[in-house]
Amino acid sequence: MDFAAVITPPYVAKPLRLEPFRAMLLAPNRVGDPASARAFARPYRAVANRLLEWEADGRVTRSELPGLFLHEYTAGGLTIRGLVGALAMDRRADGLADRAIWPHEGIHPTQVDELATRMFEMGMNPAPILLVHEGPEDVRALLTEVATRPPHGEYLDRNEQKQRIWAITDPRQIDAINGSLAGGAALIADGHHRYAAYLQLQEAHPGTAWDRGLAMLVDQTDTPLFLGAIHRTINGVSLDQVCAAAVLAGGAVHPGDRDTALAELAPNTVVVTDSHAWAVLTPPHGSGLELVEWLQSGLIPVLEQQPTSVAFHHSAEDALGRATARTVAALLPAPDFAAVRDLVNRGGLLPEKATSFQPKPSLGVIMRSLRDEPSTPT
Repeated sequence: MDFAAVITPPYVAKPLRLEPFRAMLLAPNRVGDPASARAFARPYRAVANRLLEWEADGRVTRSELPGLFLHEYTAGGLTIRGLVGALAMDRRADGLADRAIWPHEGIHPTQVDELATRMFEMGMNPAPILLVHEGPEDVRALLTEVATRPPHGEYLDRNEQKQRIWAITDPRQIDAINGSLAGGAALIADGHHRYAAYLQLQEAHPGTAWDRGLAMLVDQTDTPLFLGAIHRTINGVSLDQVCAAAVLAGGAVHPGDRDTALAELAPNTVVVTDSHAWAVLTPPHGSGLELVEWLQSGLIPVLEQQPTSVAFHHSAEDALGRATARTVAALLPAPDFAAVRDLVNRGGLLPEKATSFQPKPSLGVIMRSLRDEPSTPT
């Protein structure tokens, strides 16, 4: 992977604001169905007409009125509630205090270009980016009250996710929500490249519906997303080379057996193995670097032989299953949300694939078409 190609996207300025929109929704029996991906396949310019055909035969519906949408989904025993709206993106921040949206990873410009082209040709945002914040108490109370009402939609999708949706169309409630959100900020949990594509489209088409991008805002103090680790396999190098590089990067190496090493996985350690030998790596005390940053920016660059690739894995079992004499599995601890939040509040970024916020909602629950939106929200 070309780490040098990673750059920082621009920052959206306050106020943090979610505009109402008319939601497009896949029919419940289509959500989570792999066959539904055909609706978003090439040619992308045909997607809008394809969805109109699906709407004609009931495979897609639209909300009757523009609104914000409270979306609750349950997966793997975790229930998440988020507020879905069209995120205002037409202003750029001048400084840290003015930032409404905080990325915590860099982005690849080529991938952003591809996503922006695809979305523009589709004329839609097929899925919301996922944002997290520590929400204001009055917004939390309002959304809790909304969730006591009968939902506008409730079903179990093909991914075994339970979906519940409430439309918030009262202008007074929408104004109250945005009034409370205005001075706050949100962290991108998922969708850094789509966020950057939103910004690219906004800059190319100011004063249009592209001034906004579909987003889901989750209150981490109410129904928190699970923050998990993303493990690595470092291909084309040996365990001895990785351990030697750890020392060169100022760290300590503690060899051990499998059980001892796994027991020592902690917020300040990395466990490495080639499936036969095991070691625990500790970064230099007081380095101030997040563990994954030390691994990627401190250890990997000083390897005697550069890896042929670095792969990412959401489960330790997957990473360990790929370990060989020339592929080193590196197990990382789950990051702490407060530590990630504090890092970005100081203007810092973590390396790519440093965090995994779970669970994510199924594709197609709530979508946004830009073709029938006014340029200026009402």
